[in-house]
Amino acid sequence: MTIFTFASTALIAAIQIPPAATQNTSHGANNFYRSDNVTMHRITFPSQYQMNVAEISSYPTTSIESANLYATKMAEQGFVTISIDVSFWGGSDDETRNAVLPDVYAESFSAAVDYLGLQDYIDRERIGAIGICGSGSFILSAVKIDPRIKAIATASMYDMGAVSRNGLQRSQSVEQRKQVIATAAEQRWVEVSGGETEYTGGTPHVLTIETDPVLREFYDFYRTSRGDFTPARSAPNLTTHPTLSS
Repeated sequence: MTIFTFASTALIAAIQIPPAATQNTSHGANNFYRSDNVTMHRITFPSQYQMNVAEISSYPTTSIESANLYATKMAEQGFVTISIDVSFWGGSDDETRNAVLPDVYAESFSAAVDYLGLQDYIDRERIGAIGICGSGSFILSAVKIDPRIKAIATASMYDMGAVSRNGLQRSQSVEQRKQVIATAAEQRWVEVSGGETEYTGGTPHVLTIETDPVLREFYDFYRTSRGDFTPARSAPNLTTHPTLSS
């Protein structure tokens, strides 16, 4: 069985071959799990924006390991799977790094469907997707405009639109939201004039007594051995942090 490795969201497609034997489930939630029955390959493919969607890292709030774990487990059951890096993250080769552009993210998923559908061993009518954490909300955006994705499932889905507008646990007022937008707009002047890129949000690097319970959960995964990973084109202080201007 073959798994093509990227990260953040797993795209799955049915093929007409028997499933591989399932690995021992005592591996549990080993986020770096690898299967002897699954072969992994690196691939790249272009989106309609002529950006090369590519290999292993994460969307701001979804780790590479979780997508690869789901993709590997599905491959053990007889599916061909792709776990993708959406544009601006991980191995995808586009700029600006760490940008958050939901429409481009949705296109990354459709580009993965393009790639799957061009393989002669794939049934185009049986392509589905699994969205994890923040990518659970972005895959919903993709499926609204791409009916080729016939089925979706989500795990720990997080509504990134709502949290961006309202803050964690609806802690952000309308006036605060306006200030965030104004600050991001001013940062564009800095960057277009040649200034430094500024980053925001993401997972804290240090816990304090004031750290929100949700952010503590993020820290417990993204800043510990459970899921900590720094892609080749990033740095530990930048992982999970989107650009302020985006």
